[in-house]
Amino acid sequence: MKTLLKILFILFLVWMATGIYLLNIEHEKAQIVMGLGVMYMSFILMPIFIYYRYKDGKYKKYIIENKDKK
Repeated sequence: MKTLLKILFILFLVWMATGIYLLNIEHEKAQIVMGLGVMYMSFILMPIFIYYRYKDGKYKKYIIENKDKK
């Protein structure tokens, strides 16, 4: 899973670099490439990253619980 995340992140960086290059040369599809890159990050990369980080319950040590529950 960690390797998959690294590959997806490198793919995202290459995608954004390509989008920036297309913006600099004023290509007509540059905005579409950048928008798809942001969608890729928000709907594919981030959910997989969040699942990987919190699948083992590592987040529980950061939760503050109220001891005086009635």
